[in-house]
Amino acid sequence: MKVIFKLYATLQDYLPAEAKKTNALTLELDAATTIQQIVERFALPQKLVHLVLIDGNFVPPGERAARVLQDGETLAIWPPVAGG
Repeated sequence: MKVIFKLYATLQDYLPAEAKKTNALTLELDAATTIQQIVERFALPQKLVHLVLIDGNFVPPGERAARVLQDGETLAIWPPVAGG
């Protein structure tokens, strides 16, 4: 199955060089792949995995280890944002 994986702000540094321009990467995944497995695959620090959306819908931290991705979905992750 294919999933679009997007990282924003400082997390873009964890994408391969060819994906940094668009901040998106198409991943070919096994059918039972979870959000947490993608986070681990890209070695994203847990403290930086703040806002997680699938097709624009928020996934709470407690559900990320069990939430299986589906073909055609878009997984987007943002770090904590500071400012004011």
